[in-house]
Amino acid sequence: MKRFAVSFGVGLVLLLFGSAIWRGPVRFGGSVSAQPQGTAVGDPLFALSERFEAVASRVVPAVVAVEALKPAGTGSGPKGKPVEEAGSGVIIRVENRPGYVVITNYHVVGQAPPQQITIHAADNRILRPSQVLADPETDIALLILDNVDKLPTASLGNSDHAKVGRWVLAIGSPFGLNQSVTHGIISARDRGQVSLGSAIRIKEFLQTDAAINPGSSGGPLVDLNGDVIGINTAIASHNGSNSGVAFSIPINLVKRVMNQLLNQGAVQRGYLGLQLSPGFDAHDAAKLGLDRVQGALVERVYPDTPAAAAGLRGNDVILAVEGITIRNEHHLINLISNLPPGQRIRLQLWRDRSTITVEATVADWASAARRQKAE
Repeated sequence: MKRFAVSFGVGLVLLLFGSAIWRGPVRFGGSVSAQPQGTAVGDPLFALSERFEAVASRVVPAVVAVEALKPAGTGSGPKGKPVEEAGSGVIIRVENRPGYVVITNYHVVGQAPPQQITIHAADNRILRPSQVLADPETDIALLILDNVDKLPTASLGNSDHAKVGRWVLAIGSPFGLNQSVTHGIISARDRGQVSLGSAIRIKEFLQTDAAINPGSSGGPLVDLNGDVIGINTAIASHNGSNSGVAFSIPINLVKRVMNQLLNQGAVQRGYLGLQLSPGFDAHDAAKLGLDRVQGALVERVYPDTPAAAAGLRGNDVILAVEGITIRNEHHLINLISNLPPGQRIRLQLWRDRSTITVEATVADWASAARRQKAE
């Protein structure tokens, strides 16, 4: 099956390569002075409707529309001309930090300078960020708002609790229709087989069938506790519009990236020096003597890297890292990326129809990328 995904942008649908935090519980239900005609007290559908209403009224004011004028040459527009892009974002506050932060997608703002980014708040205020912090590898961007009067904020939840089948709301600005709300469920987790181009390496998306369309990029995916559990990023579509398959960055990943961007200005990631097969399938597994499709197949080991020093070679299958079973190549990339440079790790490999264990020392991805670029 062909793998594809489309990012969202108003007027420009791009193929992607393209502490005052509110923590109190949302109060649902309660006494109702008048019941709609035909609605019985205790009707579970009416209770669910009230819950949707309570979550929407809590989170919608914290959702913003974002417009950016990207420098020429950074998008799919005419050569030599700046590229206009639009999407969504959600306002939060970070403990022990003044001001506000708008979380959005990197592909919405790209390399646009702060003065070329406009944030439209729910109360019709027009804001501009004082600073932009971004991590293209996860498609996350933070817009820093300083010296701004009180703004509504959303709370961040725990995406590890977002199991398949859980109700969610997606909020954003599809087609420029600000603060639009749709609903659905978590359809799947840990989706990494989404083609988003070479710049986005870290992929462990939540999949949802909540209706998401161009302009929704950067908007929040919210659970029925009123907590943000994902940032909407891409859709799988033949025509660029909603087809019931959309992808959100899990908020736990967003929080890890955000903390490093705010505290260090950049994200530090681990690196081994491998090229992995993107199409490891049942045929490949059987050919290598495996009884199931599991792990990450090594296509190439780069010289002078931790992987080379550990003795890894082509056609090795990495089955586990420190006892953690590897599902596929995306799982391995995400796991290694989260490790600090200098950490010693044990890798369980499938080689010549048997398992062996080797040790490797994780290196720094940024340093390796600079070296590769220089070469």
